[in-house]
Parts: sequence; C-alpha cells; structure tokens
Amino acid sequence: MTGHPGLSVLVVEDDPVAADAHTQYVSRVPGFSVAATVHSAGAASRALEQLDVDLILLDLYLPDGHGLSLVRTLRAAGHGADVFAVTSARDLAMVREGVSLGVVQYVLKPFTFATLRDRLERYAEFRDSTGTRDKVGSQDEVDRALSTLRTPQPAALPKGLSAPTLKAVVEALRTAGPEGLSASAAGEQVGVGRITARRYLEHLVESGRVDRSPRYGQVGRPELHYRWRQ
Repeated sequence: MTGHPGLSVLVVEDDPVAADAHTQYVSRVPGFSVAATVHSAGAASRALEQLDVDLILLDLYLPDGHGLSLVRTLRAAGHGADVFAVTSARDLAMVREGVSLGVVQYVLKPFTFATLRDRLERYAEFRDSTGTRDKVGSQDEVDRALSTLRTPQPAALPKGLSAPTLKAVVEALRTAGPEGLSASAAGEQVGVGRITARRYLEHLVESGRVDRSPRYGQVGRPELHYRWRQ
C-alpha cells in the first residue's frame, strides 16, 4: 500500500461479534484507523455529526433501517464519505442502487481479514491516485484509477496449498449435499491423503465458506465432517 497519511473509518454493524471483528480487521490494515464503531443507523448519523471520516464500513441490514436509506440521507445532508457496503444479500438491484449513491465496494458476508484488507488497500491506492491533482492527463489514467478500485486480487493461499486442488475440494463439497464430507472422504474424491485434504478443509472453514461439525459413530472418537455453507 502507498504511503497515505491515514484514512478514518466508521464501522456500522448491529451484531456485536461481527462489529468487533470488523473493527479489529480495519485496525490491522496500515494506513487505516477506526474513528468509532456503532450498531444502528441512528447512532451512525449521530457519530457523523461529530466525526470527519473518509470511509463508512456499513452493514446494510440495521435494526432501525436499511443501510442504503442511511446513505441516501447522508448524501442529502451533504456527507461525502465513501461507503463499503457489507451484506449477505446477493441482490443486484441493491448493488445498482448502492453504486448510484456512492457505494464504492460491496463486501459479501462472511468475509476474511484478507478479503477486507485487499479492498481497503486498493481503496487507499485509489485515493492516492485521485487525491493529489484536480485533473487527469488521459483516459488511461482514469481507467487505471478505476481498475485499482474495482479489481481486487484473490487472497494468496497459505503456503503448501494449490489453487487447482482447492478448487477440486470445493467441488467435492458442493456436490456432497447436506451431509458433507469427512477429510478421508474428501481426500479419496480429490486424490490426496486425509491430512492434506484436512488442510484444505480447514482453510475453507477459516475463510467462512465451510461449516465443520463432529459426527459420532458407534466406536471411537467423533469424526469431523465438513459441509459447504449455502
């Protein structure tokens, strides 16, 4: 990330556990600081009366209103802070409305630190590339700036994991149904050992795409099963 003097973020999330996680995620990215963490649209409005923030990390489903309604109200009041919308919804109409209101990124729940870090770093690069001059010299400069913001890179895999094998494990889980797969069963389908399969499965659990639960048999210790999160 480039040497931006610092970007201030307001975290708006009604779930306390998620709010704490998002706050910690933002705080861990160099160049960003959390100005405040609030849990409702009303609290966000009050905070923005007192705080000057660059970015709002905004959950769209709040107990006292929809996040985009809050953005609409803020824009009418002259607030120009950029917005990262955080949501589990896959509604493209909502995405279009958000773009029209100045939402610069959508981050789908559940997400990992690496996912948010990548988007924050790219946002900082975008701010650096557009904030130092009043005019651009060419279409290429505009295209590069927008590409920086809109084209996040996939998070790097942990050492020892390969993208093709990960893709094969994902496909095995997606077709396994609600019962899921054990590490042994996943390894057999993919063509790797149980320990190797488990490393990929645990990576998917950590990234929020897979649920893990014990299955109790007749004898011995319970076996962990992994199920693709719908």
